[in-house]
Amino acid sequence: MVDQKILNAFQLMWGPFPEPVMLVHKDRTILAVNDLCRSIGTPIGIKCFSLNMEEGKTTCKRCKANMALRQERTICSEEIQNDKRVLGYWMPLKEEKDVFVHFGIGCAAAMELQISQQ
Repeated sequence: MVDQKILNAFQLMWGPFPEPVMLVHKDRTILAVNDLCRSIGTPIGIKCFSLNMEEGKTTCKRCKANMALRQERTICSEEIQNDKRVLGYWMPLKEEKDVFVHFGIGCAAAMELQISQQ
Protein backbone atom coordinates (compact mmCIF):
# COMPACT_ATOMS: atom_id res chain seq x y z
CA MET A 1 0.00 0.00 0.00
CA VAL A 2 2.97 2.30 0.66
CA ASP A 3 6.63 2.06 -0.28
CA GLN A 4 9.01 0.70 2.38
CA LYS A 5 11.11 3.89 2.16
CA ILE A 6 8.10 5.84 3.46
CA LEU A 7 7.69 3.42 6.38
CA ASN A 8 11.42 3.67 7.16
CA ALA A 9 11.32 7.47 7.01
CA PHE A 10 8.30 7.50 9.33
CA GLN A 11 10.16 5.43 11.93
CA LEU A 12 13.28 7.57 11.58
CA MET A 13 11.39 10.82 12.10
CA TRP A 14 8.57 9.83 14.44
CA GLY A 15 9.82 6.71 16.27
CA PRO A 16 11.04 8.48 19.42
CA PHE A 17 8.42 11.28 19.41
CA PRO A 18 6.95 11.56 22.95
CA GLU A 19 3.32 11.43 21.77
CA PRO A 20 1.47 8.62 19.94
CA VAL A 21 1.82 9.02 16.15
CA MET A 22 0.24 7.00 13.33
CA LEU A 23 0.87 6.83 9.59
CA VAL A 24 -2.56 6.34 8.02
CA HIS A 25 -3.92 5.65 4.53
CA LYS A 26 -6.91 7.69 3.33
CA ASP A 27 -9.11 4.60 3.80
CA ARG A 28 -8.11 4.90 7.50
CA THR A 29 -5.88 1.81 7.59
CA ILE A 30 -3.03 2.30 10.06
CA LEU A 31 0.19 1.71 8.10
CA ALA A 32 2.73 2.36 10.87
CA VAL A 33 2.92 3.58 14.46
CA ASN A 34 5.71 5.17 16.47
CA ASP A 35 7.32 3.70 19.59
CA LEU A 36 4.85 5.16 22.10
CA CYS A 37 1.83 4.16 20.03
CA ARG A 38 3.24 0.63 19.73
CA SER A 39 3.89 0.47 23.49
CA ILE A 40 0.22 1.14 24.27
CA GLY A 41 -0.84 -1.64 21.92
CA THR A 42 -1.98 0.17 18.78
CA PRO A 43 -2.00 -2.48 16.03
CA ILE A 44 -0.98 -1.90 12.42
CA GLY A 45 -3.52 -2.83 9.75
CA ILE A 46 -6.72 -1.85 11.54
CA LYS A 47 -8.88 1.17 10.78
CA CYS A 48 -7.89 4.09 13.01
CA PHE A 49 -11.51 4.94 13.86
CA SER A 50 -11.90 1.50 15.45
CA LEU A 51 -9.73 2.79 18.32
CA ASN A 52 -12.56 5.18 19.28
CA MET A 53 -15.56 2.95 19.82
CA GLU A 54 -17.82 5.83 20.83
CA GLU A 55 -17.22 7.47 17.46
CA GLY A 56 -18.73 6.72 14.05
CA LYS A 57 -18.43 3.44 12.17
CA THR A 58 -16.36 4.84 9.28
CA THR A 59 -14.64 7.91 10.72
CA CYS A 60 -14.28 9.77 13.99
CA LYS A 61 -16.64 12.73 14.36
CA ARG A 62 -13.80 15.23 14.74
CA CYS A 63 -11.55 13.71 12.05
CA LYS A 64 -9.92 16.28 9.76
CA ALA A 65 -8.13 13.78 7.48
CA ASN A 66 -10.35 14.33 4.44
CA MET A 67 -9.91 18.09 4.70
CA ALA A 68 -6.13 17.78 5.07
CA LEU A 69 -5.84 15.41 2.10
CA ARG A 70 -8.14 17.52 -0.09
CA GLN A 71 -6.37 20.80 0.74
CA GLU A 72 -2.91 19.17 0.75
CA ARG A 73 -1.97 20.93 3.99
CA THR A 74 -1.72 20.21 7.70
CA ILE A 75 -4.93 20.71 9.65
CA CYS A 76 -4.96 21.23 13.42
CA SER A 77 -7.80 21.01 15.93
CA GLU A 78 -8.02 21.66 19.65
CA GLU A 79 -10.10 19.81 22.21
CA ILE A 80 -10.16 18.80 25.86
CA GLN A 81 -9.56 15.12 26.72
CA ASN A 82 -9.60 14.04 30.37
CA ASP A 83 -9.33 17.69 31.43
CA LYS A 84 -6.18 18.15 29.30
CA ARG A 85 -5.78 20.33 26.21
CA VAL A 86 -4.95 18.23 23.13
CA LEU A 87 -3.93 19.61 19.74
CA GLY A 88 -4.71 17.12 16.98
CA TYR A 89 -2.82 17.17 13.66
CA TRP A 90 -3.50 15.57 10.28
CA MET A 91 -0.46 16.08 8.06
CA PRO A 92 -0.54 14.79 4.44
CA LEU A 93 2.66 13.49 2.89
CA LYS A 94 3.96 15.27 -0.20
CA GLU A 95 5.20 12.10 -1.90
CA GLU A 96 2.17 9.93 -1.05
CA LYS A 97 -1.07 11.82 -1.73
CA ASP A 98 -3.25 9.16 -0.05
CA VAL A 99 -1.26 8.97 3.22
CA PHE A 100 -1.12 11.23 6.26
CA VAL A 101 0.55 11.44 9.66
CA HIS A 102 -1.85 11.80 12.58
CA PHE A 103 -0.87 12.74 16.12
CA GLY A 104 -1.98 14.82 19.07
CA ILE A 105 0.13 17.03 21.30
CA GLY A 106 -1.09 16.47 24.86
CA CYS A 107 -2.39 12.92 24.25
CA ALA A 108 0.28 11.33 26.43
CA ALA A 109 -0.63 13.55 29.39
CA ALA A 110 -4.35 12.87 28.89
CA MET A 111 -3.69 9.10 28.75
CA GLU A 112 -1.56 9.24 31.92
CA LEU A 113 -4.35 11.08 33.75
CA GLN A 114 -6.94 8.55 32.59
CA ILE A 115 -4.77 5.63 33.77
CA SER A 116 -4.12 7.26 37.16
CA GLN A 117 -7.86 7.71 37.73
CA GLN A 118 -8.67 4.02 37.16
